[in-house]
Amino acid sequence: MLALFQTALELGLISSLTVLALYLSYTMLNVCDLSTDGAFTTGAAVGAVVAISGHPYLAIFAAMFAGIISGFIVAVLQTKMGIDSLLAGIIVNTGAYSINIAIMGNSSLLNMNSTETIFTKMKSLTDGTPLASYSKLIVAVIVVLLICTLLAIFLKTRLGLAVRATGDNPDMVKSSSINTAVITIIGLCISNSFTALSGCLLAEYNKSCNIDIGTGMLTVALASLLIGRMFFKKGGAVLKISGAVLGAVLFRIVYTLALRLHMPASMLKLVSSIIVIIAISGPYFAKKAQEKALHAKLYGNSGEVQ
Repeated sequence: MLALFQTALELGLISSLTVLALYLSYTMLNVCDLSTDGAFTTGAAVGAVVAISGHPYLAIFAAMFAGIISGFIVAVLQTKMGIDSLLAGIIVNTGAYSINIAIMGNSSLLNMNSTETIFTKMKSLTDGTPLASYSKLIVAVIVVLLICTLLAIFLKTRLGLAVRATGDNPDMVKSSSINTAVITIIGLCISNSFTALSGCLLAEYNKSCNIDIGTGMLTVALASLLIGRMFFKKGGAVLKISGAVLGAVLFRIVYTLALRLHMPASMLKLVSSIIVIIAISGPYFAKKAQEKALHAKLYGNSGEVQ
């Protein structure tokens, strides 16, 4: 059971990078980017190809650069070409499938069993120490802490504040002579680089990359983000970033428990959808219940003010 929890924690931390990407695009920029699945697979494919060629560290930066390109294309389609943000994401996500196949050498699966990755590097470093069994967890923690720190610092910079303001009130930002299109492009480039990094880490973690590795990641990330909001609905950027990571970990634990209960793997996507429904509708029904209780307290059963 402890080993299952550790695996859930490792996978939750890896997927939390995609949740942070969604936090930046969906929450900060108020843009629903549907290219998440494609960008995730692109990061995994690029990272796998570069790692297989013998460059495990370069694979990380190559995957993030591929994510930046993906985010740039999505942003340009909606800001410079008049395409709706939802449609832009769908277009890029669809086109990414063919591009990812090409990156993987026209193969739907890349085997990385004999490939050096950052996980195998850490395992070599910790071999023979009490930390040997936690080598993958150490890598995941280091990467997530680094990204969370950089994101928190970025959101406090002038550019980061402009990103936050663009999502809250784009008209006010325009009146301040700030180009909202450029801000949106920068925000989506950063968010998609996180998504691609998440895909790269998962491919290296699994020691394989398949063309469907990113399928359903948008739903998983959205569910995780909403779960995190339930714990840190109020507070600054640091708390909300922490909530995004916590939501990803909790979601993965639920996944693990579902597998522990011998639920068929084909049903896990349904579990993701149900979690999203509960996370979205839960606060709505809670608010309705509070309003109903307040109404009953004020007017009673007779309908007259008490």
